[in-house]
Amino acid sequence: MIQIFAFYLFASVVIASGAFTILARNPVHSVLWLILAFFNAAGLMVLIGAEFIAMLLVIVYVGAVAVLFLFVVMMLDIDFAELRGGFMKNLPLGLALAAVFLAELIFGIGAYQAGNIALGENALNPARMGASNIQAVGELLYTRYIFLFESAGVVLLVAMVGAIVLTHRKRAGVRPQNIGSQVRRRPEEATRNTQPAVGQGVQL
Repeated sequence: MIQIFAFYLFASVVIASGAFTILARNPVHSVLWLILAFFNAAGLMVLIGAEFIAMLLVIVYVGAVAVLFLFVVMMLDIDFAELRGGFMKNLPLGLALAAVFLAELIFGIGAYQAGNIALGENALNPARMGASNIQAVGELLYTRYIFLFESAGVVLLVAMVGAIVLTHRKRAGVRPQNIGSQVRRRPEEATRNTQPAVGQGVQL
């Protein structure tokens, strides 16, 4: 009984927070609603026994992606009038994409009502192996898919190095950082002790 109550609670909050993510006028509020949707989706994953996916939702999506979105949105100087103008300009494209998504949703519901997909006997079943969900995923990643896993790590490493190189390229009007001079700097060169008289300011 408690599982059914928890399922409807998490599902209703996910749907409501997803709707508010789209309908919110403030981008910061949209990101906060998105974080709430991720947390409740993690609760749904826990209910079906996929605790590894629930942990990924909280750590990766909430802890990294959603927080990154939040900081980027808060640091950007967003012109809401221009944003609304772009929304009206791209309204036909948005309606077309919405129609495609609606067709996919209807198709998916029809496929679900037709019956479940019979998985092959070679699929890794944690219940059959007597292992947890996380242990089963780990055994797959580091045995059968080890080369794909390492390739994904190399791709992410190259992307990180490329982002650092692009960030530290020389640009006109931007003084590069000299780490050596910063390390050699002494405290007396950085601060200056003064004793201003009463009622007088400090000369810079």
